[in-house]
Amino acid sequence: MECLPRGSRIAILRLRSLGDCVLTTPALDILKRYRPDLRLAIFVENRFREIFEGNPDLAEIHPPELAWLRRFRPQLCLNLHGGTRSAWMTELSGARYRAGFGHYRQQFVYNVHIPRAQAILHVDRTVHTAEHLASAIFFLGAPVGEIPRAKLVPGGGAPPTPEPAYAVIHAVAATPEKTWAAAHFLAIAAHLAQSGLSPVFIGAGDDDLAPFRQFRTLQSSLSEIKRLLASAALFVGNDSGPAHMAAAFGLPSVVIFGPSDPAIWGPWRTTGEVVAASGGGAGGGSGDIADVTVAQVLGALQRLRVPA
Repeated sequence: MECLPRGSRIAILRLRSLGDCVLTTPALDILKRYRPDLRLAIFVENRFREIFEGNPDLAEIHPPELAWLRRFRPQLCLNLHGGTRSAWMTELSGARYRAGFGHYRQQFVYNVHIPRAQAILHVDRTVHTAEHLASAIFFLGAPVGEIPRAKLVPGGGAPPTPEPAYAVIHAVAATPEKTWAAAHFLAIAAHLAQSGLSPVFIGAGDDDLAPFRQFRTLQSSLSEIKRLLASAALFVGNDSGPAHMAAAFGLPSVVIFGPSDPAIWGPWRTTGEVVAASGGGAGGGSGDIADVTVAQVLGALQRLRVPA
């Protein structure tokens, strides 16, 4: 990036996925601190736009459409998504420099090929998604250093719940194999309520929160979820996007894993506990989430010094 003139425009293609969007923000932070003169724009689907709203590292937020990308006139187009759509957008961006990881398909699109994160970070281990994305910025010229916590800005207004002390629970997920049983979450909520933390179950507009109606529920926008998390005392939930949002606010977190690898997707830069069935966990995340017990989660809460 040293070859980029002052005030150059950088297009970052993220496109989608809630957790990936959240975990892109440390890379943005590193890039902006390294070159505060650059004008950064993120290209992301509108349903995830609110993750980036208010982020001081970004000058612009646009939908992932070629017309918007070409209108931005980037000097560098950095593809952090890696799919076919983002590849052809990169190719047709008009940018002088087109950067993407070396494991992406359509390598002919890129004239800046980013190696594996392990080579950039000089490590021989599985890397977290936040490390993987930040490594691209290090390769482009920023000094290798500590990768910060994800950055979310809750926006104005009071949190959409009146309780002075509450725990946010995310009991839904995109797939059954990543969804812990509703009855187990209800048992955890009851323990938290007895300990003085009011449980608040969250979900998207199309999620079924009917099993949790005995407690407060919130189905709302990502902006309102950000405000809720910003003032919460604790997060408990499945391995999914809201867990990464909670970690961005530094919430003590208990995250329940099924097939995913916690070394790649665990809570980033917060006090957290990953709970997985035997056979899963940090070694590979291959356990069955149905085998995770209530006692395991209560034990994790106790280790976080949450009475339960």
